[in-house]
Amino acid sequence: MKETVTFSMIRSSIGSTQKVRAILTGLGLSKMHRKVTRKNTKELRGMLAKVQHLVKIED
Repeated sequence: MKETVTFSMIRSSIGSTQKVRAILTGLGLSKMHRKVTRKNTKELRGMLAKVQHLVKIED
């Protein structure tokens, strides 16, 4: 498993629940198509799984 994971938001959070928006904020995603690199942990992978329909993971 890699040490870091890079991801970006490819779909808008408009119409999403407050919980999904909070997860996106926690991931550091506030604008579309902006790439974020984080340390690969199981907590991060769980958050990405919850919003997989809105993000693109670029391992």
